[in-house]
Amino acid sequence: MFSLRSGRSVRLCDGWSRRELLRVGGLAALGLSLPQLWHGRASGKVAVRAKNCIILFLTGGPPQHSTWDPKPEAPAEVRGEFGPIATNVPGIQISCLFPRLASQADKWCLLRAVSTTDNAHSSSGYYMLTGVPHQPMEVENANPGAPNDWPNIGAIVRQTRGDRNGLPAAVRLPMHIFNTDQSVWPGQDAGFLGRAADPWLFRCHPNHPQMAIAEFTLPADVDLVRLQHRQDLLRRLDRHLAEGPKGMPERWTPQQVQAFDLLSSPRARAAFDLSRESPKLRDSYGRTHFGQSCLLARRLIEAGVSLVHVNWYRGPEEPDDAPVWDTHVQESTRLKNALAPVADQAVSALLSDLADRGLLEETLVAVLAEFGRTPRFNGRTGRDHWGAVFSVLLAGGGIRGGTVYGASDKHGAYPQEGRVLPPDLHATIYTCLGIDPTTELHDAQGRPFPISRGEPIRSILT
Repeated sequence: MFSLRSGRSVRLCDGWSRRELLRVGGLAALGLSLPQLWHGRASGKVAVRAKNCIILFLTGGPPQHSTWDPKPEAPAEVRGEFGPIATNVPGIQISCLFPRLASQADKWCLLRAVSTTDNAHSSSGYYMLTGVPHQPMEVENANPGAPNDWPNIGAIVRQTRGDRNGLPAAVRLPMHIFNTDQSVWPGQDAGFLGRAADPWLFRCHPNHPQMAIAEFTLPADVDLVRLQHRQDLLRRLDRHLAEGPKGMPERWTPQQVQAFDLLSSPRARAAFDLSRESPKLRDSYGRTHFGQSCLLARRLIEAGVSLVHVNWYRGPEEPDDAPVWDTHVQESTRLKNALAPVADQAVSALLSDLADRGLLEETLVAVLAEFGRTPRFNGRTGRDHWGAVFSVLLAGGGIRGGTVYGASDKHGAYPQEGRVLPPDLHATIYTCLGIDPTTELHDAQGRPFPISRGEPIRSILT
């Protein structure tokens, strides 16, 4: 297996001979990177089902009862206002709030017994983003840092696959996830692997008419010619410093090199230009931040990004007592007017668009959240945090469509069968991407850990 250390270095172990190590060097000179060699080595054990992955994170925690796991036979205070609707796969029903996705059930799979047993946004979110439980659990407003510095999926993908086409292998948009007090959730970066493996965060407002990414925007008085002149000046400055008494090395950091590549690459800048899409297609996704973020994710996948993580944007107009999907108050109203229509339109448009372009078979789409909602409404006609059981939707590359795995009990409160823990979900995603879940990471102390301690859900894989 491969063993990945913090930073960008990669070490081989478990039977790799000196001859094979020398062969790695020769292949690199011929343009075959170590991640590519890893995929070839692992192909006999893990089939590559998906080239790409799009993670759609519904921040706040959607209610399982009014999304993917309706309970029409439960009491009114459990089932809620919205009943089930038939899908295009006989025997599978979802909430009537998602008619577009109901017509595409043959494309997706539902996991109805996912569990973190953690009811705090920050710590349960860390578990879902990294596949490793937070220490301790049930901690709200937790911040990044040891011991909770395990790398997330994007970091693992970037570390194993490497960047290409001037773009990082893993990207987050349009904003990081944060709580009401502005504390940033742990589990959104590369953790102990180091900054070089961080999924890049592009802060943007995709639905804005003049949407721009700061990383791709030159000052008004700086054109590409002036940018190149500045590159030359920095090179000369580095050379001068290297000759000085301190002996500074004559090289740029990978981040500096990539920043200039991004600014000077027309292809990279074009990937973020949504105006290149037809108004009709943009309308099909919905002219919302989430809808246009999903469209941007598709463009980035086409441009060569391996993994795009889209967060449900928490805008300034969100109510403090029920922001994003955190529906503590008036859940039915929020679902009907602000949440479900946007999600249904955007996710269904993404699946259709990927399928029309021949990309769905090679792109895994995962619709996740940190947890679900309580089986009964509270006194404010909302539901509270519930990590005991909730649902996840998977579609595309490597996933068997038209299937349901696992089940919750009659009130959607606890797993009844087919329980899935975050490590199992991560192992399934890595398996789809052709990354062996037993691949080892080494932490800052040099201790080896597999990237996932879970088991892939084989029955839902093609």
